[in-house]
Amino acid sequence: MSYKLAANDDHPTVFFDGVCGLCTQSVNWLLAHDPTHKLRFAPLQGTTAGIKLDAALRTRLDTLVFVCDGQTYTRTAGVCRILMTLGGRWRVLGGLLWIVPSPIRNLGYRIVSRLRYRLFGKYESCRLPTAEERAVFLD
Repeated sequence: MSYKLAANDDHPTVFFDGVCGLCTQSVNWLLAHDPTHKLRFAPLQGTTAGIKLDAALRTRLDTLVFVCDGQTYTRTAGVCRILMTLGGRWRVLGGLLWIVPSPIRNLGYRIVSRLRYRLFGKYESCRLPTAEERAVFLD
């Protein structure tokens, strides 16, 4: 897979916990399912998050943050919007998930986020992009 695009601010950006095993696997999945490289990625612990997100969002490492078209989405709202941004069948899945009331969606999200380090592990440092992936990582 080739990533020849320049990283730039106007792309939808996924902010994730850079030391979380589940988050790292999710970023890997998104990279594999984003053939047009619409998405950009930045760890919540990084410089870009420090510039673009307020402190309350940066310190909530259990919360995925998605910024798209000037809007900020967290937790399952972020997941839904990311899927919709990918397009195709993922857009349909994101739309179907969006129909589920957010308190129900976010209950499942909170349960997984509390168990994520135990189930998926925790790294000593943030995921480093490969040379090919550097164009889609903002930190």
